Amino acid sequence: MVENPPPPLAATAPDITVYVSGLSKSVATGLRVGFVVAPLSVVPSLERAIRATIWNTPALTTAIACRWLDEGTVDHLEARKRDDAKARRALAGQELAGLPLISHPSSYFTWLPLPDDARADRLTATLARQHISVTTAEPFTTSVHTPQAIRLALGSTDLDSLRSTLCTVRRVAVEDAYA
Repeated sequence: MVENPPPPLAATAPDITVYVSGLSKSVATGLRVGFVVAPLSVVPSLERAIRATIWNTPALTTAIACRWLDEGTVDHLEARKRDDAKARRALAGQELAGLPLISHPSSYFTWLPLPDDARADRLTATLARQHISVTTAEPFTTSVHTPQAIRLALGSTDLDSLRSTLCTVRRVAVEDAYA
């Protein structure tokens, strides 16, 4: 979703890098088409692994993806999603102003770090009772220490519902974690 991303590692080291990408996150969830660019030396192994794990890509989906790439539809849809994500992130910044949010301006999620004495699982449970689903940092942690933080997804609802939900998140977080 970054507007001018740095070149992928494959651009710098194409002889030792396998580049994997797809369209389901950046363009359309239902467009489940992926792409692989790899050094010729690993292509036979990749082909065997692909054949062993999937049979093929649906022809219609592949044709749609190729046409959209060729005619600029992918670029247009990515720009619209980027603008939507920026608006949602700005809304989160407004509704959660004063809380220590961490995210990229064009991201569909934001992190809310909690004070040292707060528990993310407790806050998550409290929000669940309000019918708001958030995630702790645990599934995303790659180190021994798991930060006390919650991940707020911003892209799964309309803007009015998002605003209302963020107001509830703010109220619960302030009462529970920042009191």
